[in-house]
Amino acid sequence: MAEFALDLNDDQKAVREWIHGFAADVMRPAAAEWDEREETPWPIIQEAAKIGLYSLDFYAQQYFDPTGLGIPTAMEELFWGDAGIALSIVGTGLAAVGVLANGTEEQVGTWIPQMYGDADDVKVAAFCSSEPDAGSDVSAMRTRAVYDEAKDEWVLNGTKTWATNGGIANVHVVVAVVDPGLGARGHASFIVPPATPGLSQGQKFKKHGIRASHTAEVVLEDVRVPGHCLLGGKEKLDERLARAREGRSGRGRNAAMATFEASRPAVAAQAVGIARAAYEVAMDYAKTREQFGRPIIDNQGVAFQLADMRTRIDAARLLVWRASWMAASGRPFTAAEGSMSKLFAGETAKTVTAQAMQILGGNGYTREYPVERMHRDAAIYTIFEGTSEIQRLVIARTLSGVTVR
Repeated sequence: MAEFALDLNDDQKAVREWIHGFAADVMRPAAAEWDEREETPWPIIQEAAKIGLYSLDFYAQQYFDPTGLGIPTAMEELFWGDAGIALSIVGTGLAAVGVLANGTEEQVGTWIPQMYGDADDVKVAAFCSSEPDAGSDVSAMRTRAVYDEAKDEWVLNGTKTWATNGGIANVHVVVAVVDPGLGARGHASFIVPPATPGLSQGQKFKKHGIRASHTAEVVLEDVRVPGHCLLGGKEKLDERLARAREGRSGRGRNAAMATFEASRPAVAAQAVGIARAAYEVAMDYAKTREQFGRPIIDNQGVAFQLADMRTRIDAARLLVWRASWMAASGRPFTAAEGSMSKLFAGETAKTVTAQAMQILGGNGYTREYPVERMHRDAAIYTIFEGTSEIQRLVIARTLSGVTVR
């Protein structure tokens, strides 16, 4: 079990610098173009694949870093480069985490490689949980999965929304209701293999930020998947449902929540990267922009803002690293530390990018400078993968033991 440390080792520093170079040299020069195009930046994903950055091997190496700091370090650097492009590169990871959290070893080995493809033929994957009437309230989910015992197949029907890579993915991971009477405890996750009939892309969303990342509805109409596409297997599902029906919690977890628990600190690290990028632009601007015969950083009103921005960023990173280390060390989130990191980092990204725009003044409001894009990108971090309100709810319930509503 790795001891908690605030110093990255030499290997981690080397990986950080490698990713930083890609973010600075490849992602940043293309960021404005792909934001305007609102399209998946396939050429950049392919460039990432060619150097091994977009690959199962790379993410597995970071995921299994015993210190827990591999993934958050990688996420911070990529999203420092550009959030929209970075989300196109890492969006597949949420589906992969869904398989890791709920699948068998055989399922992990079979499906995750197909999510990435290879450098010559890159693929992406999608995790489909949210629905038009079921976002934060996962118990309101309506997508159904019915078992056809005669054919050993599951039949999926419903509509998913807000799916990153939805409809363009090679592999979709879909959370569906298998027992409506059990609410959120009656859910399971399914793999929908490539080119499965009945799955189609619905509306593609035109978004405020992270516009280089594809977000769409996924429509499921009598989608039939083989029995072995139920993550974890039917025996495990039947045992979990039986415990739930008898009122025993056991060790079963809601399929979607298991995925979000595992990914929350990583998403928080993304927000830290955006905040850091905006802070650096603001700091450089404040040192060179002159008003009344001197750089604007000479004014306390500006300098104090920058001091607060950096303090918040460092505090957010510390919360992310603590949660990531705890998860890697097998320590339970007894104070909802994962949610704390997501809450504080998401709010920090919104605040810091807004302050950066203010420091740049009118220039900050134009697309000639990147902070307005960073501000738009940051807005999603208090919304997706659990809104700030939901994070506060989780933290309050965990701390108090009371079902706060």
